[in-house]
Amino acid sequence: MKKLIILTFSILMLNAVMAQTGVLSNVPEYKAHAEGWEVDINKAYEISKKTGKPIMANFTGSDWCGWCKKLKYEVFDKAEFKTWADKNVVLVELDYPRRFKLPPNIQQQNAGLAQTFKVTGYPTIWVFNLGKDDKGQYTISALGKTGYVKGVAGFTKGVDEMIAKGKASAQ
Repeated sequence: MKKLIILTFSILMLNAVMAQTGVLSNVPEYKAHAEGWEVDINKAYEISKKTGKPIMANFTGSDWCGWCKKLKYEVFDKAEFKTWADKNVVLVELDYPRRFKLPPNIQQQNAGLAQTFKVTGYPTIWVFNLGKDDKGQYTISALGKTGYVKGVAGFTKGVDEMIAKGKASAQ
């Protein structure tokens, strides 16, 4: 799935422009449901670029998806996972709630990314490297995807394998 994503780029650029021009200044800052997770793919890109870590995006229905809640409770909320994540990935929460509204820019970003990654169920976790070409458009190099996996050790082992395969194929 190594290709230029123009739709995603357009959505991400709209998001950045709206934030910079103050269109969103009356809207309280939207944050992820857990500390250490980003909600803005542009910010995640900057962190990833600076640290060299891939992005791990959690496509979730935080307020309605039982498997998403179970994954959060059994994996993402655990100290062992947080320690692993700090060393290995940039975390991004892409939420699709039913009981509350996301800010329009986040809603558009999340919809575009779900379409780009062909997400059809929740939770879906994609691990990928995000880059920019010489025109400043985002490129995505997908390393792999997963869903609910019981326990921190099983989950992180699977993601570690995706990252290792990505590094091996890049050489």
